[in-house]
Amino acid sequence: MRAGMGQKRRGKGFRLSVVAAALVLVAGACSSDRSDDDPGGDDGTSGASADLPTDTFGDLESPCGEGDASGATEQGVTDDSIAIGYGDDSGYVNAPGLNEEMGDAMDAMIAWCNSVGGINGREIVGHRYDAALDNAAQVIVEACGQDFMMVGQGFAGDEDMEADRIDCQLVTVPGFTLSSSANNAPMSYQPLPFPVDQLSVARAELTLETFPEAASFDFIGHDSPFTQLAEGRTEAVMAAAGAEVAGCGVVLKSAGGDNYRALVQRYQECGTTVLFDQGTPTPATFSFLDAMRVEGYEPTLLTDATWYADVVKSANIDGLTEGVNVTMQFQPFENADAVPAVADYLAVMGANEDAATGLLGMQSTSAFLLWATAAKACGSELTRQCMVNELSQVTSWTGGGLHAEANPGGNEPPKCSLLMTLKGGTYEQIAPATKGEFYCADSSLETPESSWGVELNEDRIATTYLTDDVIVPEA
Repeated sequence: MRAGMGQKRRGKGFRLSVVAAALVLVAGACSSDRSDDDPGGDDGTSGASADLPTDTFGDLESPCGEGDASGATEQGVTDDSIAIGYGDDSGYVNAPGLNEEMGDAMDAMIAWCNSVGGINGREIVGHRYDAALDNAAQVIVEACGQDFMMVGQGFAGDEDMEADRIDCQLVTVPGFTLSSSANNAPMSYQPLPFPVDQLSVARAELTLETFPEAASFDFIGHDSPFTQLAEGRTEAVMAAAGAEVAGCGVVLKSAGGDNYRALVQRYQECGTTVLFDQGTPTPATFSFLDAMRVEGYEPTLLTDATWYADVVKSANIDGLTEGVNVTMQFQPFENADAVPAVADYLAVMGANEDAATGLLGMQSTSAFLLWATAAKACGSELTRQCMVNELSQVTSWTGGGLHAEANPGGNEPPKCSLLMTLKGGTYEQIAPATKGEFYCADSSLETPESSWGVELNEDRIATTYLTDDVIVPEA
């Protein structure tokens, strides 16, 4: 089911900024690749002809299978079914298909799970919602009236739904969250948490270990406030690892039209040889890279997983994007031969040739598996209280091997990363040297309270919409 939602108009600048947030700030580990825009697709990693998982998903014991659970224990739960909500922003008129790989992944995982027996014998009934960027508030009203939980969703406007979600005690295992209130929300357990008060330093340590020259670096600056927020977070973790920003002061306009050669010359005069790009690969950024080539400027280019995309490969004409380095917390599609969970994800998605695949889809897949594992443990006592109890105890989670280890129960981000680089027509893992392995840091960075954008209580829960009757873990 896809709930039809009308378009609520807002300013163009607001909408584009939120789209930027959705593409940049999703746990530092997402991509928005479509099924026909798949970085791993031409490397033989498609799972269309692969065997579907049965007893396991990657290295995780499958939570799906036959059983005799019964009882109408909660809204959306009957003797023989469990109703959950999920969705994306695919109906956004300025970016059709936005994050649709998340809804497609949930469709595929529900179909797969039901095919092997559901959860303890109960069939999963999925309600797919399209928030279309501006309509998360309407989505949550409908979900509050029919769903047991929200699972695997990714709504750029999640701030707009938190008050109603908390008020109706709708527990969630989201694919991602963006707003500060949602990042540290009550009754919410993410497979890859992105809390406002903690940052992983693994990326910084791995970067400096691989590229010692990054001890002095700068950003390819962007005028998007959300990209600038990402830049601030990167600067903080790099500083914690002993690096510093050169401060060349270059900022690209999102709309393009800059004198790119002049901007490149400023970097050359500044003397920096390492650049971070925290934005998304756009025509404006590619024009800037072309100006770098014309000027003979060849810095080391470091990016986030938004650069793990077919558009970057397609732009690699005459070496334009050759050597772009991408930090990831998910296993790339190219590692499917070494990571069974990636092969299983591709196999499940390959059962529907029209489904979009991408790292965000794997994020929703991990969320589904986390939810299903807790639901299986609850058995016939499937209530929201039981789910909160179970989810709060999950302190080590990889989605069967889809991504770096994280702590959903403690809302702590992954402490591991890997580095990919674009060589010719494909991405290759360069660090750690062993394919499929992660580099892990010993600790995370506590961020300054001034950067949170929300007040947290002693349990690190956002107080913005907090009420006295939220469901909390029982002793």
